[in-house]
Amino acid sequence: MRKSRLIVEHLYEFELLGFVAPVKDYKLAWIVNTSLDLKLAKIEDYELEFINGTRLCVSQYKCEKENGFIQLLKNKSFVPDTHSLYLIPELKIFDYFLLIQDFTSEVDINDYIERLSSNALIQNVVKLDIDKIKSKENLLTY
Repeated sequence: MRKSRLIVEHLYEFELLGFVAPVKDYKLAWIVNTSLDLKLAKIEDYELEFINGTRLCVSQYKCEKENGFIQLLKNKSFVPDTHSLYLIPELKIFDYFLLIQDFTSEVDINDYIERLSSNALIQNVVKLDIDKIKSKENLLTY
């Protein structure tokens, strides 16, 4: 019997910011909302189940835009486990990620970074290159 392989290539059509901010997720969502004039709202937690049986559950906040969305994801899982699981394990230094999908290009990432960096509770904001992230598939929350 001849075998066929299905090869799926995902499109990563969003910008990604990484945050170092040791605050609760609802507090950071409030900071992002006030700094960027957004309306991020808590939505259902994002859950991933891996082949080995481990589960990853992270909180997420989302703001729908006319031509895209903005989503705040916590990097560290809150499932009580023997060890911590991360949404992006190779980027454990970041507490949160902000996904910005904007098909109109009206969002200025550098302006977002500057406005968020001015808040004292956010220690660092970095624009990340999605192509260099090994476990970038974990960011696909659809």
